[in-house]
Amino acid sequence: MEEIILSVKNLNKSFGNRQTLFDINFECQKGHIIGLVGANGAGKTTIMKAILSLIKSEGQITIDGQKTTFNHHPILQKVGALVEYPGIYPYLSGRDHLKLFVNDSKDSQERIQTIINDLKLNDCIDQRAKLYSLGMKQKLGIAMALVNQPDLVILDEPMNGLDPQATKDLREMILKRRDQGLTVLISSHILGELQKLAEDLIVIDHEKVIKRTTMNELLASNQHFIVIKTSDDTKAQELLEVVGFKTVSQSPLRFALTEKNTVERLMNILMKQQINVTDLQHEDADLEESILQLIAE
Repeated sequence: MEEIILSVKNLNKSFGNRQTLFDINFECQKGHIIGLVGANGAGKTTIMKAILSLIKSEGQITIDGQKTTFNHHPILQKVGALVEYPGIYPYLSGRDHLKLFVNDSKDSQERIQTIINDLKLNDCIDQRAKLYSLGMKQKLGIAMALVNQPDLVILDEPMNGLDPQATKDLREMILKRRDQGLTVLISSHILGELQKLAEDLIVIDHEKVIKRTTMNELLASNQHFIVIKTSDDTKAQELLEVVGFKTVSQSPLRFALTEKNTVERLMNILMKQQINVTDLQHEDADLEESILQLIAE
């Protein structure tokens, strides 16, 4: 049985008379990347702040076997985090920021240089942070979260402001550190990137957990589609809709597949009407479509 590094039980939070979290329950396995997914305002950032003891909340949060509360949280020394915006001092260089955050030890300078190299910060690391772009500040915030080699890191929208190359570099670094034992709880509205990273998913909607699953299980349960081009797309669509095929898009023709409405049945119908299929491709719904369907349900 895999070790649990983070356990959240019956987490509730209210701001005044408004309750913003309702009985949140989930666990994170050590060495996994866990995606926290939901619309803006669903409660993702509030959950992260509660785990990090940045806000008072009700319920029980346990990290690596130790309970943590708003008033007592020594275990957070083993946790790195970037929530909302990185705390940047404009007149300090990036390297100075890392020196401030790094735990004092024999290998502290080596850890600083490793994270600089991993995030490709060498060109700007000795500049004052006030000269940094949004993406550079974001990368510095991620570096500060990881420089102490935590057991658990919590990242709230870490891809914000990153260009495609920086996003790829970050993804590769997270996967490499996962392989070394790091656990990552990550939220991102860029679901295509999250699909490449996360093994487990926690879906939040209206301040409640509506689904706990794995990425593989969710994608395996997806709707399947077929995209076709024919010698007469208009007639093909009319024929297939009459017998129950659901048209998802018209240009190109895209149909949902079911146990009844299979590729074989589609081909037989079109061949009998002498409509030639000139191209055929299979498609599966991606993470975005899966999440939207879950929320809609």
